[in-house]
Amino acid sequence: MQGVLTGFAVIAAVIAVGYVLGLRGHLGPQGREVLTRLAFHVASPALLFTTLATADLSVVFSSRLLVTALSTVAVAGVFVAVGVVRRWGVGRTTIGALCSGYVNSGNLGIPIAVYVLGDASLVAPVLLFQLVLVTPVAVTILDLSGGGAKGPLWRRLLTPLRNPIALGSLAGVAVAATGLRVPAPVMDPLTLIGNMSVPAVLLAFGISLCGSTMPMRGADREPVLLAVALKAFGQPAVAWALASGVFGLRGAQLLDVVVTSALPAAQNLYTYASTYEVGERLARDAILVSTVVSVPVLVGVAAVLG
Repeated sequence: MQGVLTGFAVIAAVIAVGYVLGLRGHLGPQGREVLTRLAFHVASPALLFTTLATADLSVVFSSRLLVTALSTVAVAGVFVAVGVVRRWGVGRTTIGALCSGYVNSGNLGIPIAVYVLGDASLVAPVLLFQLVLVTPVAVTILDLSGGGAKGPLWRRLLTPLRNPIALGSLAGVAVAATGLRVPAPVMDPLTLIGNMSVPAVLLAFGISLCGSTMPMRGADREPVLLAVALKAFGQPAVAWALASGVFGLRGAQLLDVVVTSALPAAQNLYTYASTYEVGERLARDAILVSTVVSVPVLVGVAAVLG
């Protein structure tokens, strides 16, 4: 239980600092935008590269990854289906689908993996799947559905190669796959820059809460409720059913996949929404509410399966 509470306490503290910064106006009227751009164009690509460049890619063949991938596709597919019927738009539906199945595997998943599951590497399959596949696909869709959709076909097909998030992920995988050793004079500055990513995202998120209305109000109420329900309850339920019924996982392995699936929506989804100027309130509210709801869910999962 300590890992759950510790992870949430760290996140809440940094978001609170961002809220105070926004309340007092210390970063000026453009503070949130600057932090968001810093995270998206510089810090996050560096973090993704340094994380994946030293990762063990053999985890991509594990049953844990299959459970993660299938449960993510299942809940995201439900949101997309509803979004198409309700005509929420490509960009807004993409953000909502991410909020339904993209878990906070980094700044919350790692401490919970350490304190609850006893091994930080157990979150690696989720982290790799999201960084290598989900993120490049999602940001490419956002690119093509917005300003990136204009121009000749060849330029649109090269969209993934022009996106900093996708580039950072793909470059890291390439280094890990080839076994290359990045020299310290190159890796150390990238690591230092990458360390800004999570704080920048959380501070920007905290600033966005200043002067905002209560969550789940207005036109975004329905998609927020759906995303939170799918993230907090749907994904861990699907993961449990797949892990125990299809892959025959039991004990600690079953606990691992269900706990990681029960993590709330990741804060960096708000960075994507802000960068592409679509579904910002949807992302903010879904992240906030799913984070609050996931606390009792994670405690319950740890108590029942632990």
